[in-house]
Amino acid sequence: MAQVKVGVVGLGNMGRGVAGNLHKAKIPLMVWDVAPEARAPWKKKRGVEVIEPGEMAGQAGIIIFVVPGSPEIEEALKGRGGVLANARKNLVIYDFTSSDPAVSRKIARRAKAKGVAFLDAGMSGGATGAAAGTLTLMIGGDERAYRRTKRFLSPIADNLFYLGESGAGHAMKLIHNMVCHSIFMATCEGGKLAERVGLKVEDMIEVFNVSNARSYASQFRFPNHILSEKWDGKSRVYNMIKDVGMAVNMGKKHRAHTVHGEATLEFLEKAVKRGMIEKDFTLLYRDYEKVAKTRL
Repeated sequence: MAQVKVGVVGLGNMGRGVAGNLHKAKIPLMVWDVAPEARAPWKKKRGVEVIEPGEMAGQAGIIIFVVPGSPEIEEALKGRGGVLANARKNLVIYDFTSSDPAVSRKIARRAKAKGVAFLDAGMSGGATGAAAGTLTLMIGGDERAYRRTKRFLSPIADNLFYLGESGAGHAMKLIHNMVCHSIFMATCEGGKLAERVGLKVEDMIEVFNVSNARSYASQFRFPNHILSEKWDGKSRVYNMIKDVGMAVNMGKKHRAHTVHGEATLEFLEKAVKRGMIEKDFTLLYRDYEKVAKTRL
């Protein structure tokens, strides 16, 4: 299985790092992105083929989708020229998106009917983790297919969690992101309160990072992207509201209590109303009080 080809569909902030680390590991690689400018740099790399997903499916042993969500994957899978119609035997698809677990299970059933294993594999680590090859992957689906292909994930992930049947990976990712984004917003709230009472946000973050309020937001997001005023978290408000919205909806379906998730979702809806949906999410701190005053 040493010469198995791996395909990566989606070469944005996350997919670029995923593909880059597979290429560094000298794994035969195929890539695709709908944007010509994203594809262009890969045409010059040795050991890399730039081909569409349908053609890729006939040659690859594994295809990794690093696209915005399920709609983009469904588009790539369908039709005569799509992945499922042209898949080679024992193809394994990894879905690295943040998606509704129910939709992921539906896609997995369609794929299974064509002899393709479809595994949902939610990511954590952001663009920095993707570039460094230190992602955490939360995986659900066909366990045999996972065991057979997991070694091809080692160049891109430090932590692999197989969580059970199809949909389990994406369910865990939504829970993870709801908590992560709620903590970020709580840290923003604390920072603005610190400013109001005459404290330095830098001091608040320094205190947090050696005490019980520390989090990824305080250890990395604030020092690297907010206190520096770079505002370059490399993820949009769109991604936050999509993920938190799906998590809250999942909670409603299962009659779970998601008060903090709902509060975070309401704040993000206000940000969207202010026209921030395509803005870097770190700007939510800069504009926090303006967003908070927005009426829905």
